[in-house]
Parts: sequence; structure tokens; C-alpha cells
Amino acid sequence: MAISGKTRIYAVIGDPVEHSLSPVIQNAAFNALNINGVYTAFRVKSSDVATALSGIRALGVLGLNVTMPHKEAVISYLDWIDEPAKFLNSVNTIHNKDGKMLGYSTDGIGALRALRENGAAPCGKKVLILGAGGAARAIAYSLIQEADELVVLNRTVSEAEKLSEILKRKFNKKISTGSLSPEVIKEKIKNTDILLNTTSVGMTPNINQSVITPDILKTDLTVMDIVYNPCETQLIKDAKAVGARVVNGIEMLIYQGAAAFEIWTGQQAPVQVMREAILEQNVGV
Repeated sequence: MAISGKTRIYAVIGDPVEHSLSPVIQNAAFNALNINGVYTAFRVKSSDVATALSGIRALGVLGLNVTMPHKEAVISYLDWIDEPAKFLNSVNTIHNKDGKMLGYSTDGIGALRALRENGAAPCGKKVLILGAGGAARAIAYSLIQEADELVVLNRTVSEAEKLSEILKRKFNKKISTGSLSPEVIKEKIKNTDILLNTTSVGMTPNINQSVITPDILKTDLTVMDIVYNPCETQLIKDAKAVGARVVNGIEMLIYQGAAAFEIWTGQQAPVQVMREAILEQNVGV
């Protein structure tokens, strides 16, 4: 659709932001549904977040994604945030609706939907999360509401313990923690149904690295890696080789983007169109 005076603006802000694939998937979605919108990327320095949000409000930019390092900083300038965003103290999606700036967290939703749509719903399952950073917190928040048990392993165990305590207080579920060491991973994976890697291990350019040795992977396991560059990490390749179910990082990226799209437009996101748009970019090739 040609850009006109009626075209609505959407964007992602972060620093850096040039690497973002959000413009690829969101513009593909707008085109597929004939929505008069355009999605771009704005590099915003930390010192300019307040000015940027004021500009977004004043210019009527309708929707915004927020990436590192601004997911916490933007909260002070919003009129409302949803429950996951409050819990996580993190916002990655903003809807400028009727003059009100509304904040959401769709990272956890993206992971949950990616698992469900790939035949690995976490309901009643035992989930092992590697890492305890921002993505891990969002994923843990969403999955623990359905999973039977959650284990969080992290190099800094105190961070995993901190996450565990706040999740226990809110959801009263069985959650345990430990060190992100080969010995602990080997022990914990024995009783795991769903394994999620939220660390950056295996990301380009270190594409031959994996946080897991292939000998401890098993057939009756679902393995999800949130790293999407390359689209098939070493962990995903190893899991495929043993016959495990795999969910790559592109799936989470697509479904968190789909959730944002649906918040902004009120329409169901064309997920397959978004997936094809990313794959055409030859991610990781």
C-alpha cells in the first residue's frame, strides 16, 4: 500500500536497533492484511528515552516495540502497564491508544505460543530454563502458570534464586534453581519435558557452541532455543539429531511480534506470512 497522509506509523526503539527483524515481520503483516501502516526502527540513546516517548505521543505513532536497553526505562512515561509488565518491570510493546500510552510484555506470550503452536504446550510438564536474564524471567512468568514444575539454572545462582522466590510467592508452584554447569544440567535434564535455552550461547558468530553436550539429549524432549541467528543453533541441530522435538528462536520472535500486532490492530496476525518474511532474509546464512 502506498504511503499517504493516512498512513499510521509503528516502530521499534533500542540501542543498537539496526539488527532488528521486527520491521521485516511487521511490514509483511501490514501488507498481507492491507493495513495502511509502516513500521521502522529508531535508534534511541538512554539519555533520550523521555524525549523519544514524548515525541511518540505528540506525533501519534500508534505502536512501538521496545528492545534493549530501554524495556525498564520506558515504564515511567506510560499511562498504564499490564500485569506481566508490572511483575517483570519490563515493557516491550507500547500501544498509543486514544492519547494513552499502554505498555505490555509479549516476550513470555511469544514463547508460550511458540511452544503451543509447535505441539509442545507446557501444561502439566516439567520445564528446565537455562539462564535467568530478562528473556528468562518473561518466559518463566508465562510458562509457570501452566507447567507442573520449573527449574532455573544460571551461572550466577543468586539471580536464579531471586527469580524463583518471586515466582513462588505469586504462583505457589514447585520451582527449583541451580548452577548452569554441565553436571547440574545433566542431572536436571533427566526429568525434563521441555528445555529452553535463554542464554546467548550459540549465537552468531559462535555458531558451533552449545550450552548442552549432545550426549545428554533425549528423544522424549522438546528443545527450544530463543537464539534466532543462526535460525538453527548447534543445540537445535543436536536435538534434531537425537529425534527430539525442536522449536527455534524464530518462532518466539514471530509470536511475540504477532502478539504486539494484535494489540495494535485488533486483528489476528498473519503468522505464516511473518515467518516467510523472516526466512526470506536468510537468517544465519
